[in-house]
Amino acid sequence: MDAVTTHDEIRELLGTPLPRVAHKTRKELHEYDKQWLAASPFCLVATAAADGTCDVSPKGDPPGFTVVLNDTTIAIPERPGNRRADGFHNIIDNPHVGLIYLLPGRGDTLRINGRAGLVRDADFFDRMIVRGHRPALAVVVDIEEVFYHCSKAFLRSALWTPETWQPTAAPSRPAIAKAMERPDDDLAVLEEYYGAKYAESIYRA
Repeated sequence: MDAVTTHDEIRELLGTPLPRVAHKTRKELHEYDKQWLAASPFCLVATAAADGTCDVSPKGDPPGFTVVLNDTTIAIPERPGNRRADGFHNIIDNPHVGLIYLLPGRGDTLRINGRAGLVRDADFFDRMIVRGHRPALAVVVDIEEVFYHCSKAFLRSALWTPETWQPTAAPSRPAIAKAMERPDDDLAVLEEYYGAKYAESIYRA
């Protein structure tokens, strides 16, 4: 492989961004950003540990789950999960986070970078209650950069085009669990566990 090892090589291969692209980052939320956050039901949260190992965790809830505290601060609720808490442990050691907010059907995305902290309780937690579940903690992000990313990746992948979807192209979730995580469990038991009732338990601790 012909490796690329310098910043100059990157610029030689990819070129220089247009001024409007190079300088599009902002430090505060615009009203349009707030509208986007109010409509978004899903984001990806990227973190890194002190040693540089990385994690990207999906976060999803009804639209508007991210609470805007002010023009430079947002909060994301935690929901019951597998308790690995990889991203949370990373934030303790390294507060830098990167977020990408999606709107279903839209190719452009809202990106927010900043420094995060964990909060176990605050007045705004009451605004995060869903199906009677009040989060045990929230990630509070002090915004350092906010900007929009174009739709080219979504257009190339045809991600939102239903005709391209192939959910059965890879093994099912029960099959993956049987092969890699719960080999002693019967596949039928796993199929029932991940069946229709699974969605009923997503807000239970």
